[in-house]
Amino acid sequence: MTELCDLSATEARSMIGQKKISPVELTESCIRRIEQVNPAINAVVAHDFDAARRAARQQEQAVLRGDELGALHGLPLGVKDMIDAAGLPTSCGSLSRKNFIPEKDERLVRVLREAGANIIGKTNVPEWGAGGNSRNPVYGTTGNPFDNTKSAAGSSGGSAAGLASGMFPIATGSDTGGSLRNPAAFNGVVGFRPTAGLIPAEKRGTAWLQISTLGPMARTVEDVATLFTVMMGEDKSDPLSHTVHGRQMRNAAEFTPIAPLDLSRQRVALTTDFGFAPTEKGVAETFIDKTNLFSHVFKSAEYATPDCSGTDEAFEKIRSLMFLTGTRELYQRDPSQVGENVRLNVEEGLRYTAQDIARGLDLQTQIYRRWQTFFDDYDFMLAPSVTISPRAWTELYPKEINGQATRTYYHWLALAYASTIGGLPSISLPVGVDGYGMPFGLQIIGPRGGDVELLRMAYALQEQLKDDAKTRRPVPNIEGLKTTRPIAEMPDFYLPVGN
Repeated sequence: MTELCDLSATEARSMIGQKKISPVELTESCIRRIEQVNPAINAVVAHDFDAARRAARQQEQAVLRGDELGALHGLPLGVKDMIDAAGLPTSCGSLSRKNFIPEKDERLVRVLREAGANIIGKTNVPEWGAGGNSRNPVYGTTGNPFDNTKSAAGSSGGSAAGLASGMFPIATGSDTGGSLRNPAAFNGVVGFRPTAGLIPAEKRGTAWLQISTLGPMARTVEDVATLFTVMMGEDKSDPLSHTVHGRQMRNAAEFTPIAPLDLSRQRVALTTDFGFAPTEKGVAETFIDKTNLFSHVFKSAEYATPDCSGTDEAFEKIRSLMFLTGTRELYQRDPSQVGENVRLNVEEGLRYTAQDIARGLDLQTQIYRRWQTFFDDYDFMLAPSVTISPRAWTELYPKEINGQATRTYYHWLALAYASTIGGLPSISLPVGVDGYGMPFGLQIIGPRGGDVELLRMAYALQEQLKDDAKTRRPVPNIEGLKTTRPIAEMPDFYLPVGN
């Protein structure tokens, strides 16, 4: 029998509205799942269950009174530990912030609470979100629920692992080089990077750059779409969000993304590497095998890619600006407080000249325009979400792929940052497992601003694939996780810091 915590957000919200289940019952089911499974994977790193229970009781009373209920009413929510939620730590996985507890919610959390979400815990991240392995010196490592000796990816790794194992039905994340999409792919859930500016972020440094964005995660596309419409909006603190002073330009109520597209009318391009990404041979083969099962449903499907030359260089240089803003002062003040990835970020950024940065920004503009021209001939692009199958979390980052050295510690994220640099919305959809029995993520990319059509495409494809064991969303062995050795007992659980 399905436990309440395993329901999709859409199913649970409908049952709450019909008084078939109560927010209290759903919250208690999620708390039990966290208590039973979290020791094995360490997805939830901070919580206040008493506060969550109080909120659930208040939400139950609202249902019984017949109050108007928000879109997320009664749904437990996991919040990434780089996003402020009042009364819970926001450590960003850094020793410098391990005791920081914000007094108020940031905008994203506030609007989710207003829509009825109930925060059940903070989810693990890499130190300062640096890299694709959710391992830090404060809370340790998040393991993959399909094999807790392997990485859950990152930086939204705790959110993805918690979703996959039924700890909550919805979660927040953020994405620079794939931090929503990579962990979604590794854990068999859905992660959506929207067009930058649609979800305001008042805390983001270098706010004029569209390299980083907040976004939703869930187990199904329809749940992600609902979460997106709540997150979306405008805020004058985010220059990419507020477009005309005093006038609302984006109205979430006008967005109805879940009506599926007619797949038979879509022109689809496929690629295993965009012509530059170091894709593991097994990942490329899995992508080809999977897409061969369903590419016939499209109007056309052919291997093609825009000219993505310069993407590595552009991403490296523009990304360095963001990390210099966030971590340079900490590293220079006390390098013993930071791990290897943060150190590499700062040292890389300090090497660049103004001319280097100017070249990176110019390359990004050229790449964006080539992508836009490409979408004159294609409606969507399909690619693997991640260049590798999940590896041991003791490997901080892959130093080689297919026997070739990676150029940076984040080079293995190239399949995701190809669309980041292009400024494009993209989503990772779970499509069965790979040759190692680990979840496989299919990345779907659309043109800039085409977020609603992209969600409709992902929903239609999800529905097309959900009844085939080779392509439906995989589910971890929950009973096995309940008896698995706690991950905190494993060697090298905490990220080492200092030189």
